[in-house]
Amino acid sequence: MCSPASPTTVATDPGVAAPAPSGSRGSSGADGAYRLPTTEEVASVRDLLHREGHLTESHRVAYLGLLDPPRRPAADDPAVRRFRIFLVDTAEGTAADLVVDATAARVESVTALDTAETGELPVMEQEFAVVEEILAGDPEWQKAIAQRGLELDKVRVAPLSAGFYDYPEERGTRILRGLAFYQEHETDSAWAHPIDGLVAYVDVAHRRVTRVLDSGAVPVPAEHGNYTDPSLTGAPRTTQRPISITQPEGPSFTVTDGNHVEWERWSLDVGFDMREGLVLHNISFDDKAPDGGVRRRRILNRASIAEMVVPYGDPSPVRNWQNYFDTGEYLIGSCANSLELGCDCLGEITYLSPVIADNFGNPRTIRNGICMHEEDWSILAKHSDLWSGIDYTRRNRRLVISFFTTVGNYDYGFYWYLYLDGTIEFEAKATGVVFTSAQPAGDYPYSSELAPGLGAPFHQHLFGARLDFALDGGPGRVVEEEAVRVPMGEGNPLGNAFTRQHTVLRRESEAVRDTSMETGRAWLVQNPESTNRLGAPVGYKLHPEGNPTLLADPGSSVARRAAFAAHSLWVTPHDESQKYPTGDFVNQHPGGAGLPEWVAADRSIDGEDLVLWHTFGLTHFPRVEDWPIMPVDTAGFRLRPEGFFDRSPVLDVPAPAQAHCASDAAAGPAEETGADQCGCGPRE
Repeated sequence: MCSPASPTTVATDPGVAAPAPSGSRGSSGADGAYRLPTTEEVASVRDLLHREGHLTESHRVAYLGLLDPPRRPAADDPAVRRFRIFLVDTAEGTAADLVVDATAARVESVTALDTAETGELPVMEQEFAVVEEILAGDPEWQKAIAQRGLELDKVRVAPLSAGFYDYPEERGTRILRGLAFYQEHETDSAWAHPIDGLVAYVDVAHRRVTRVLDSGAVPVPAEHGNYTDPSLTGAPRTTQRPISITQPEGPSFTVTDGNHVEWERWSLDVGFDMREGLVLHNISFDDKAPDGGVRRRRILNRASIAEMVVPYGDPSPVRNWQNYFDTGEYLIGSCANSLELGCDCLGEITYLSPVIADNFGNPRTIRNGICMHEEDWSILAKHSDLWSGIDYTRRNRRLVISFFTTVGNYDYGFYWYLYLDGTIEFEAKATGVVFTSAQPAGDYPYSSELAPGLGAPFHQHLFGARLDFALDGGPGRVVEEEAVRVPMGEGNPLGNAFTRQHTVLRRESEAVRDTSMETGRAWLVQNPESTNRLGAPVGYKLHPEGNPTLLADPGSSVARRAAFAAHSLWVTPHDESQKYPTGDFVNQHPGGAGLPEWVAADRSIDGEDLVLWHTFGLTHFPRVEDWPIMPVDTAGFRLRPEGFFDRSPVLDVPAPAQAHCASDAAAGPAEETGADQCGCGPRE
């Protein structure tokens, strides 16, 4: 659930909008096809839906997003801007999926949905407060709260997605479940006081309570968890001296057309979607030959985190249904924070302020929703050569493109990194407040005790990346690479040999794969039609972290609905309609949609336009140190060039400037002797 206090504004702050400096070498796709939606554009879509009778007083917008342009449009076609919209009719209880051609100002298609079969549309922000409001007027809920000796007006109810358990009364209607917490005062952290043994099922479409499950009163943990209260924090530290990050000449990257970015040799378009959040398009690298010639080479058409699920592992009747698809059910992009200089982003920052839609179709600008900056990233390459006498050091840096989102108790940072050597990395940062429970007496095997009587159920944070490859703009194949130990014997008399094994994954059924830390399993994407100077196919390698995937039983509801998370890798041929690994409609869907449905066709993936789907994440056994606010934990993956270049692509990186190698206090002796403080050049 998005935080109701998610800081957004209704207009872009001109003081922080991305600059459009001169000297950019690229453009935002064909005719601006990949530029971010504008306030005027979203308003025009809303007005068109009003005029055509699709958006009335009873309708609400559950999703509005820009569709990607066709992969191969006709040569004479203009860049058509098409939007997809999910509408809920709150009066009739119906739902529809629409496509609007904003360029031609026409409704292209309208599809009525039978939500009992397709699943419900995403949870809407205006529904968050409805659960608590409905429960406050329900006699059974009132009785349960009174029996616990609690004041009803201090009870906060988390509006939680229902999952799918095939209860007849939940078919074809919008259901949320409510777990309660007690808030002693306005600034009290209610997560410290879970009201356990109690859960409510609420039909938000018909504004009624369908069930209240009360297994009996459990003591509400009394100790507060107010992480800014001096009684917990004590006096702030006084030991930290300032760290100043300055770029007197400005950043090394440029932004044109609002979202087209050029940095070092990289080129890309930065997109944003209510559902996925950050989306990177047209990721390319300028390959520089020794003779000075430059060739712009495509690596990825599109990269995003297309789904995220948080399954909980407590089997108690009050909590055994808990699992949340933060992307497909709650639309993490719509929950994005407005970032603050010096707090969320440090240094020479460029912000983008994406425009989304509220539940009435009105444009809503997330001020400073996307942060871009450069970071020094330690050593890029270094060698002190005994024979030549050359001391060589080059420093690495990376371009950081990020956003942060608050989904109920948790906060997530989504960080894409581009490095000088052609590496692409993604990192998810999980922080915020863990979801709490009352801790049963004794050793309970499904949760951790964080404070006296306060527990936190075991859970996972599993992310699904969608990586639409286009190495040199051509087709792809996937090769699985594993390390192989060679037995001692003939040809290996001392037993020191080891080698690698390459296996081409030729069909979808062969490419449903898991990691293997024992063999260092990785996956190499190649373009068999483009070769490097050694005659080998150019490639990029996906390096997984190797953490556990979905731990729920394969027969469970969440395993059917989050089938993507059961494996580390899936590979499919590109299909414009196959965008989300869980299918289009996740909320209350029975499962089986998305990747398991698509790969059942067992299509060829050898020499095709390929999409890699990679699952990664965290298995969280909460620690005492995670309370009352959790320090960041991270998960991610790397894509590294593997034969994509003919030689190291960083040979032209200049030596570090001496002025940045030592503090002023240490500079004196070096200045006096004329010594090279960095040691980056030839030894004398």
